[in-house]
Amino acid sequence: MSGADAVEHLLELLDLLANDAGSERLAEVLPAARAAGVTGVELDRVARAAEWALRVHRTLTAHRRREAELEALFDTANDLAGVRDPDAVLRSIVRRARQLLGADIAYLSMNDAGERGTYMRVTDGSISALFQQVRLGMGEGLGGLVAQTARPYVTADYFADDRFDHTDPIDAAVRDEGLVAILGVPLKLDRRVIGVLYAANRSPRQFPPEEVALLSSLADHAAIALDTAHLLEETRAAGGTIRAHNEAMRRAEEAHDRLTDLVLRGADVPEVAAAVAQVLDGGIVVHDADGGELARIGTARVLSSRPAVNASRVSGRAVPQDGTWVCAVLAGRELLGGLTLTDRPDLGDADRRLFERAGVVTALLLLLRRTVAEAENKVRGELITDLLASTGSDPVALRARARRVGVELAAEHVVLVADGPRDRLLAAAAHHASACRGLAGAHGEHVVLVLPGADLRRAAHDAARVLGAAVGVPVTVGSGGPAHGPQHVATAHAEAVRCLRALLRLDRRGTGGTLADLGFVGVLLGDRADVTGYVRATLGPLLDYDASRGTELVRTVTAYFACGANLSRAKEELHVHVNTVVQRLDRVASLLGEDWQSPERVLEVQLALKLMRVVGSGQP
Repeated sequence: MSGADAVEHLLELLDLLANDAGSERLAEVLPAARAAGVTGVELDRVARAAEWALRVHRTLTAHRRREAELEALFDTANDLAGVRDPDAVLRSIVRRARQLLGADIAYLSMNDAGERGTYMRVTDGSISALFQQVRLGMGEGLGGLVAQTARPYVTADYFADDRFDHTDPIDAAVRDEGLVAILGVPLKLDRRVIGVLYAANRSPRQFPPEEVALLSSLADHAAIALDTAHLLEETRAAGGTIRAHNEAMRRAEEAHDRLTDLVLRGADVPEVAAAVAQVLDGGIVVHDADGGELARIGTARVLSSRPAVNASRVSGRAVPQDGTWVCAVLAGRELLGGLTLTDRPDLGDADRRLFERAGVVTALLLLLRRTVAEAENKVRGELITDLLASTGSDPVALRARARRVGVELAAEHVVLVADGPRDRLLAAAAHHASACRGLAGAHGEHVVLVLPGADLRRAAHDAARVLGAAVGVPVTVGSGGPAHGPQHVATAHAEAVRCLRALLRLDRRGTGGTLADLGFVGVLLGDRADVTGYVRATLGPLLDYDASRGTELVRTVTAYFACGANLSRAKEELHVHVNTVVQRLDRVASLLGEDWQSPERVLEVQLALKLMRVVGSGQP
């Protein structure tokens, strides 16, 4: 079968991708090619192309799903920012929750005033009248446990899960609705749980942590909007409400809408921090979960107070700390960071609540930022894997994929291989590579970085220092390259791996280096070793001295070693007096250092002499 027939099947794969065909259609191309008589190398090419096409399809599908989730979350924030009717708020919450997670059904229960239980208030997608009227006592069923503990709970198979108190009325209602997988998260105001938001499926389903965090973030926004709606309703009902309270509510409402709008328009952390500082008339510092500063507006540097953040996390309220106020930034129970407000020691209740709402908005921003970063890091990691593939890589396609994440592979790049705690090291390497406009990903047992530049030594030293500080333990980094284009990255990676192994075996952990840094070891390990450079680095002072003065120091050292370091035999070999040999060796010591005859230096010098004789490198 000709290559032209195989090309037809390759073109068919491209056409299917361009027309957004399903994975089933893509999978049919390889059997069709085999049935058409394509064999051998051509069939292997079709098989590889089909595998790549399926990978591209999966990536595009995942990106579309993430875009749909983010769009739904943005729409939810917009809807809740403008809703003032409590019933409308609840309907919007439940509708968006179902859309956000792609669930069969979403519903919301509200807690009784006396906290005796939680009752069904709104459903979306429900078909059972019995289920729509069910009540759950505190601690009963999944929802009662969420309402009682203020913690999210998730089950892939409710009836097989013995963590929950299965009562007959609850089980009957769940069975009548046909539910199997259920996720429930609390709606909280301060430390008080006011209800539970659910997403459920009528077939087994795993709800991963990112979906729990997204639904929790939605529940936090919904609780705030519901609280605002109730307060406005109470304000309208109580005509005697004082003007100051109305003004505080109006200001809180406008501030929340403004901050939410900033996030929806793609503002970064410093922009949101600046808006919060302006609203509260104080300084704002934003820290991440590890205490690293993300933004600082209108104040001197403030260190993150872990005890204060933990106290805010437990209480659900902003807490005072040495003249400042600290608020934990949470997505559900997950700590994303902390806000610190300065220059406002006497913070009133209205401004305190506004500050706490700023923490909710910041949580949404950090959650979205993390989601985008995780998606981008996944793309970069897959690109690293394909760059290191031994065969089948298309340089043009690889360069195009790299440009989409801001990396230009046509330029020179250094390849680094790092050894350390793999999971923590991968996250730190991704951050370092992103800051350097490079790539990072896991490959085998190590982490690989591809960074722009040609200075191997500096890149390795910087990476060892930065990554070691980030993970808290020594990180060893070997370097290779520079690589010119995607097709040379794998070769540079192999060189970096050899360098790393040598560093580890030479007990140089916690450092970064190149093969050139390893002396004769680097010469032996390198497939692109600079032999001339090694000879010059080892014997350069002798070569220059002989060239400028017409002496024979190199010849003397060669004869001296050839005669087993015996002066009498060396003077016979050189046809000079023994004192002349001694004088010449003294001059060698002054040029190379007094330790030039130590075992390690002798090995290096003799290797350089032999390399010079074999290849003529470094001769004057």
